[in-house]
Amino acid sequence: MKKNTEIMIEEFKDNYPEMANLDYELRYIIAEISDRIKKGGKILVCGNGGSASDSEHIVGELLKEFYIRRPIDGEFHKKLLELYPREAHHMIKCLQGGIPAISLVSQTGFLSAYGNDVSYDMAYAQQVYVYGEENDIFIGLSTSGNSSNVLYGAKVARAKGMFVIGITGESGGKLKDISHIILNAPAKETYRVQEYHLPLYHLICRAIEYEIFGEEI
Repeated sequence: MKKNTEIMIEEFKDNYPEMANLDYELRYIIAEISDRIKKGGKILVCGNGGSASDSEHIVGELLKEFYIRRPIDGEFHKKLLELYPREAHHMIKCLQGGIPAISLVSQTGFLSAYGNDVSYDMAYAQQVYVYGEENDIFIGLSTSGNSSNVLYGAKVARAKGMFVIGITGESGGKLKDISHIILNAPAKETYRVQEYHLPLYHLICRAIEYEIFGEEI
């Protein structure tokens, strides 16, 4: 783990001492995700309500620059210049390195059709079955840890050989038993749990970004 990532984790613990006990879990998650992304993996994220919004927030931070510059691949840079010499400079200026991630809550047409025709509680699982591969990561957000659609998604992810992360409230709920590792915020009320989830996933997104794109200090 890079030194700057270590600094981020220590700053997080200073700012949120009530979650300092998650030190091991955070380090494990950051290392595992970074390793899988470098091997060609991607991240699938889902949740309900506020956690659905968090799913999109997470993906938004991963697909584009979040905290540091992310230059595009040098060979791709050359290819753009070769194929589109008149437009390449604008394209190169705007394109940024990304971390492959999909928000499973965003497929409105699919979710409405599958939910109506088949089963709402299996809608995330169906997407995991189609998208999921062995080096991928599944992140399920559930303040209770008991959301059936998230649980089914996690179960299919396990069966596909994916790394399953649960981000929950204090008890961890049923998601605790399905996940490889759990981040359980120290609260029970939904709004409080969600308030803790934001700094947790911001730290993870920043740390992964630095592990993949950052230079060692």
